[in-house]
Formats: sequence, structure tokens, C-alpha cells
Amino acid sequence: MSELVPFHGIHPIAACAGCGRVSWFESLPRAERVRVRAHTCECLATTYELCAAGGLFFVRRTDRGYATPEVMESTWMTMRETEVLWLRLVNGLAR
Repeated sequence: MSELVPFHGIHPIAACAGCGRVSWFESLPRAERVRVRAHTCECLATTYELCAAGGLFFVRRTDRGYATPEVMESTWMTMRETEVLWLRLVNGLAR
């Protein structure tokens, strides 16, 4: 039986042809504290984090394929809307 590695996140499914496009915006400090509720695996060049702050939720995308990592955020939305976006991202239905 394989042993689970601590802090190992999920691997998103590769984006399908014609998948939805997410509007990504520059990450700006909008709240004092941000809680990461879920995240994808750090072994990939692009990682996603499901975040909560100030009663709203958003997805943070970090692309480490550049000399300086590019950090972007989705629109801040309700929990239900953001969970739908999160599931679409990890299931390859949006990028």
C-alpha cells in the first residue's frame, strides 16, 4: 500500500479542447488574510489555490514558467460560484 505524501495536492486534468476560458486578473492585496482551502500539486509549473477572504472566494493561479512567477486571480465571488469554477479547473473544463 502506498503512503500518502503530506501536503501533496491534486493534479488537474489536462484542459479539454474548447474548454472554457477564465478571466484572470493581476493579484492585488485586497484583504489582510487569505485562507487557502484547497490547492493543486506543487510539482506542476502552474498551480491553483481555492482561496477565501473577507467573505468572498476566488481562485489564485501561479505560473512558475517565467523568471518571475506570474500570480493572477479569478473574480472574487460567492462560495458556490467559486466552487463551480474550481471544479471546472481541476476537471480540465476551464483554463
